[in-house]
Amino acid sequence: MTHSNPTFGLLIIGDEILSGKRQDGHFQRLRTIFAERGLALSQVTYLGDDRPRLTGFLRDSFAAGQILFSCGGIGATPDDHTRQAAAAALGVPLVLHPEAEALIVARMLEVGQPVTPERLQMGEFPTGAAIIPNPINRIPGFSIKRHHFVPGFPEMAWPMIEWVLDNQYRALFHSQTRIELGMIVRALAEVTLTPLMLEIERDYPGLKVFSLPRLNVEHPDDYMIELGVKGKATEIDAAFARLRAGALALGGHIE
Repeated sequence: MTHSNPTFGLLIIGDEILSGKRQDGHFQRLRTIFAERGLALSQVTYLGDDRPRLTGFLRDSFAAGQILFSCGGIGATPDDHTRQAAAAALGVPLVLHPEAEALIVARMLEVGQPVTPERLQMGEFPTGAAIIPNPINRIPGFSIKRHHFVPGFPEMAWPMIEWVLDNQYRALFHSQTRIELGMIVRALAEVTLTPLMLEIERDYPGLKVFSLPRLNVEHPDDYMIELGVKGKATEIDAAFARLRAGALALGGHIE
C-alpha cells in the first residue's frame, strides 16, 4: 500500500476522560504542535480502557495505513490495555524490548527502586516495535507501522510526540499547508446554500467548503452564516470567488 498523502490521527485513551474526572488537554496542545510544523490532524478519537474496543480500533487503523499518535494506557496496571491491544491488532506477541529493558533498569537504579516484573512489563511491546525516548523519566513509548504510542501524562506525551515528528516526518513539514478564506453571509439559510457548496466541492475536489451558522437568541431574525473554503493555496482563490458570486446570486448579503 502506498501513502502519497498521509493523514495524521490522534487517539486519546482513558476512562477518566470519558467520565469527566479529567479534562483532555492533549487535543489543543497537539493541534498547536502540528500547526507549528505545517501539519494538521485529520481525526481525533476518544476511547475508554476497553481492550476489545481498542483492539478493533487499532486493527482498522493499522489496515488503513494512516499515521496515528496514541496517548495513554501503556503502563502496567490492570487498566492499561494499549500495549496488549496493539499486539493483538497486529497478531504478534508482546516481547520485552532490550533497549526499553535497559532504560527501565537504569531508571530504577537511579531512583533506588527494585526492578520488578511489573516494571519490566512497561517495556513489553509488540514484536518489531521501536522505542520512543521519554525525556522525563526514561520509560519509553513505542512505534510500530506508523503508529506511535506514548503515555497519557501530557508532560511526557507532548515532547515524545514532537520527537517522533521531528525525527520521522520532517519531510512532510509544511507539505499540507492549507489556507482558509471565509465571509459572513446574511439573509440566506444553510439549506439554500447547500447546492452551491456541493457544486464547489465537486469542481474543486482538493478543497472543503465550511458553513458555520450563528443564531442570535435575542434576535432570531438576525441569522448569519460564516461561509468559506479551505484547502490548497493554488485553488482556493478561484473557488472562493465562485462561492461568493453564488451566494450573491442567491440573494445573500455579504460582509
